[in-house]
Amino acid sequence: MQGAVFFYDATMLATLDKLQSEAMGEIQQVESTDALESWRISYLGSKGRLKQVMPLLKDVSKEDKPEVGKRLNEVKTTLERAFDKCKASLGGAGEARPPLDITEPGTTQTDGCRHLISRTVGEITEVFRRMGFTVAYGPEVEDEHHNFIALNIPEDHPARDPVDNFFLVGDRVLRSQTSTVQIRVMESTPPPIKIISIGRVYRPDTHDATHYSMFHQCEGLLVAEKVSMVDLKTTLFQFARAYFGEEAELRFRPSFFPFTEPSAEVDMKMKIKGKLQWVEMGGCGLVDPNVFEQVGYDTDKWQGFAFGLGIERIAMLKYSVPDIRLFFENDARFLRQF
Repeated sequence: MQGAVFFYDATMLATLDKLQSEAMGEIQQVESTDALESWRISYLGSKGRLKQVMPLLKDVSKEDKPEVGKRLNEVKTTLERAFDKCKASLGGAGEARPPLDITEPGTTQTDGCRHLISRTVGEITEVFRRMGFTVAYGPEVEDEHHNFIALNIPEDHPARDPVDNFFLVGDRVLRSQTSTVQIRVMESTPPPIKIISIGRVYRPDTHDATHYSMFHQCEGLLVAEKVSMVDLKTTLFQFARAYFGEEAELRFRPSFFPFTEPSAEVDMKMKIKGKLQWVEMGGCGLVDPNVFEQVGYDTDKWQGFAFGLGIERIAMLKYSVPDIRLFFENDARFLRQF
C-alpha cells in the first residue's frame, strides 16, 4: 500500500483517473482481510486519498463542475464496488453449499402485501389529507434553478458540492430534496396553497444502517396571509399524534436552512430498546421571503411554513426496523413480516 503523500496531476479529471487506476491495481493484489481494510482506509477512509482530492474542487470552473462531480461519484462507486467484491471473495472462500434434499416438503405459497415504504407513504398521505393537504408531484431529474437557486441556496453553499449530488449532463441533477415540487407548484399556482409532496430523492451517501443513496421524503408547504410558527408546530403535533399515538412528544431545536427563516429541527420522543429517547425526524421553518420572490409572490401579503420528513426514518421508528438497507434488498423474509 502506498504512503499517505499524494501528488495531484495537472487536471482534476486526470487526477481522478490516476487515483482509480492505482486503487484498482492495488486491490487486485489484496490477499487478506487485513490488507483489504488497509486499502479501504487508504482510499475510502475519512482521511483517504479520495477525500484528499475534494479540496481541488474549489479550483474547478463552474462549467466543468458537473462533469468533474459526475466523475468523482463514478470513481467513488467503482472503488466501493471493488471493495465489496473483494470482501465477498475473501469471506466466502471455501464455504461448502448445503446438500439439496429433494424429499423435503415444499413451502406453502402465501399472498403478497404492499412494501413497507409504500404502506408508510399511504398512511402518511392519509393523515395529511385529513388535515386538508393535497398531494403534488414533480420530476426526479431537475435543473439547478429548481433544486438550488429558487430555494435560496447560494452557489458557494456546501449543499451544491458535486460530491453531495448526482449531477447529470448540462445543468441537470437528480433532485436532492422534494422541495423542488414546492417551487414548481408555486410557479404555476396562486396562493393560498396547502400541499405535501412525497417522492424519491438522491444523494451519494455511503450505504450503512442509517444512510442510503436513494430514499423518500415527505415535504409540506402552506402559504396563506397569516402564518406563524404556531401554525407549523400545531400541524406537526397533530400529525405525530395521529400517526404515532396520543403519547407522541415533539420538540423543536433552532437550526438553519437556506429556504426557511427561522428554521428548526424536529425531534420525537420514542421508546427504543425499552428506553424513551429523542430521535430526529426532519427539518422545518417559515418560508424565507427570498423563496417567495423567486416565484413572484408578494412577501408583504403572503407568509408560509414548510417542513420535510424522512419516510424511511418514520417507517424505521414505527415498525422497529434497525437497518435502512433492509427496505431495498428485496428479501422476502423481511418483507413478509409486514
